Amino acid sequence: MRRAGERGAESGAEPGGVWGGAPGERGGAPGERGKGGVGKGSARRERQRLGRDPRRDRSGGFRCGAAGGTLVGRPPTEAVTGMRFDSGRVCLDLVATFTPHEGIRDGDELRLWLAGAGLVPDRTPLARVGPDWVAAFRALRADVEVLVRAELDGTDPDEAALARVNVLAAGPPPGLCAVRDQEGHLVRELCGGVECGALLAAVARDAVEMLTDPGERALLRACEGDRCTRVYLDTSRGHRRRWCSSELCGNRERVARHRRRALAAGPA
Repeated sequence: MRRAGERGAESGAEPGGVWGGAPGERGGAPGERGKGGVGKGSARRERQRLGRDPRRDRSGGFRCGAAGGTLVGRPPTEAVTGMRFDSGRVCLDLVATFTPHEGIRDGDELRLWLAGAGLVPDRTPLARVGPDWVAAFRALRADVEVLVRAELDGTDPDEAALARVNVLAAGPPPGLCAVRDQEGHLVRELCGGVECGALLAAVARDAVEMLTDPGERALLRACEGDRCTRVYLDTSRGHRRRWCSSELCGNRERVARHRRRALAAGPA
C-alpha cells in the first residue's frame, strides 16, 4: 500500500516516510542497479532526504496514516536529534526509539520525538512534558512492539496489549485549525491545547490502522542487520528489502561480507 509522497526503494534501500510512506533511495552496487548496494549517488540521496521529507504535504503538514488527516510539524533532521523517522509509520518510529539505546529518557527527548514525528509543529508550546508523559509513551511503545512482533511471528496478539492500544486509539486526536503564517498563507496548526492523551491517541490510531490493513501487515519486516531489532514497512520494488537502512545496517553487512571474503582468500 503506497501513500502520497512515497517513492519506491530497491532492496536494501532506506525507507523514510512517517505517516506518509517511505522515501527510499535506489540502491545499487557500483556499476550495477537494483542489487541492494549503495554507491555515491545513494549516499547523496540520503543526505538530501534529511532536508526534504516526503511526508510533508504542500501545506507543510504531514500525512497521518492511511485514513488521511494531516498533522502539522516540521521535524528536526536526524543529524540534529540523533533520532530516525524512516520506519514507514509513526508507531514504528516510536518502537525504534528503544534501539540501539533508550531514545526517550526524559521530557526533552520526548519533545524532540514529537516534533520529529510530525505530531506537533515546532512552534507548538509544550509547557509540561513530564515523567508521566514519558512513562505513557514508553508504555504505548512496549504494547505496539508486542503486537508488531506477534504479527511478524505469525502468533496471536497479546490481548492485554491490544486492549490498551485500542483504548488509547479510541480517544480524540489533537485538534486542527487553519492559521496564517508569516507570509499570509494558511497552514495547519494544533489548537485547543496539547494533551498527552490526544498525542497518544494519534500514535495508537496509527498502529491500529497499520495492524488492521492486510496490505500493510504484509509489508512488515524485521531488519536482518546484525544485532539490529528495528522493524519497518518494506515498500521497495519487489518487496525484497533486507535492512532498516541501507546506509547503516546495509553498509555494515557489506563491509563484513568483504572482510570475510578477504580472509578466505588469504594473503595476496
